[in-house]
Amino acid sequence: MRVAVIGSGPAGLFLGTALARRGHLVTSVDRDGGPPPAGAWARRGVMQFPHAHAFRAPVRDALLAELPDALDAWLRAGAEPAEVDLGGPRVLMGMRSQRVTFERALRETAARQPGLTLVQGHVQGVAARAGRATGIVVDGSELEADLVIDASGRSGRATRSLGRRRGVSGACGITYVDRLYQLHPGAEPGPLVNVIAWQGDFDGYLSLVFVHERGIFSVLLLRPEADAELADLRHEAAFEAACRAIPALAAWTDPERSRPLSPVLVGGNLINQFRGQTDEEGRLLLGGLVFVGDSVCTTTPNFGRGVTTTLAQARELLRLVDEHGDDLDAVARAFDEWCDREMLPWVEDHIRMDDHTRDAWLGGDLDLGQRIPSHLILAAAAVDPEIGARIAPYLTMAGGPASLDPVEPRARAVYETGWRPPFTPGPSADELRVIVRDAVASGLELRR
Repeated sequence: MRVAVIGSGPAGLFLGTALARRGHLVTSVDRDGGPPPAGAWARRGVMQFPHAHAFRAPVRDALLAELPDALDAWLRAGAEPAEVDLGGPRVLMGMRSQRVTFERALRETAARQPGLTLVQGHVQGVAARAGRATGIVVDGSELEADLVIDASGRSGRATRSLGRRRGVSGACGITYVDRLYQLHPGAEPGPLVNVIAWQGDFDGYLSLVFVHERGIFSVLLLRPEADAELADLRHEAAFEAACRAIPALAAWTDPERSRPLSPVLVGGNLINQFRGQTDEEGRLLLGGLVFVGDSVCTTTPNFGRGVTTTLAQARELLRLVDEHGDDLDAVARAFDEWCDREMLPWVEDHIRMDDHTRDAWLGGDLDLGQRIPSHLILAAAAVDPEIGARIAPYLTMAGGPASLDPVEPRARAVYETGWRPPFTPGPSADELRVIVRDAVASGLELRR
């Protein structure tokens, strides 16, 4: 079967390589030409590329199952397995790695794969006849294909003219800035809440540290999107002043312990979104066209689930191609049903959590008449250890949000006592605004 893949990110490279190994002829097209022989890889068209990422255990499992040589390349490049002791055999929670390290390993593997051609170009649209995809149009020329896979991400434009797909979405109302650092040789890491991250919940904002490979880590500050004053955290002086004011971040970013590797990076608009394979009437947009990755499922990045949900989709799509062969309508419809079962719950989970977070930042309290949001179920483990003993499937993404259902009543009982998670030590949003304002003013004064 001839396959055209729109996009050569994690979904496109993983699927393209795995399909070629099954004997299909695959062409993957992306505006970006891949990493240069030397220097940094800018990765055209992917805003989130330099930002913080987390890689859950299913990412390792996907590579092990389909592309073990890519896993080997990732490990050689420095990726670090992060295991946790939960009272039995040690459990892999995830892999410490930057996005660029992961994609380089995938790209290196894909470039060597017979039957897979990586093309740099602009996909202008999908070619179609009689309601079926016949290929893609690349820089004015048609590339013929039996199956077209749109792995271009949530902002991909090549298939927009085909119509609106059914789905749900929720604006997060949250935005973020982050900065990359590296520990000095021999320096110990700062505080962590688990083996891959630290999180601080403050009065009016959030902060995260994601640990990557070789002592590299990202510091994130997440704020209400409408908070214009905290938008100035994009300035280096303000970002560093905020880090000094938050004890855990001060420990991580202490110049005696680490050094910055990047400027302050500004994240894009955040959205929780799920889109199916069909329109609102249940019709496939085109026979022979399948959407995968961020174009199906996008969640707020504070849990670092994007690559994990993408590769879970890729593995299921491969299974369905193996099962249904060239009956591509059966592939698309079965994949759509699977995404409804397995991907939509993650989006709905994040919508609930973000709705609560925004409300809490405005002074609202937990609505005990609704399901307890997942992040508050996790927080209740501080009071009820039985909750903590049963949350591993959710944390590792081996199980979906429903894996927390058995302990949700226990969390509810905790909150019915009036207990609420305490704020992490650090300034409130009001205090942080003053810190940011003073840092920006000082910076302006120094430049005069």
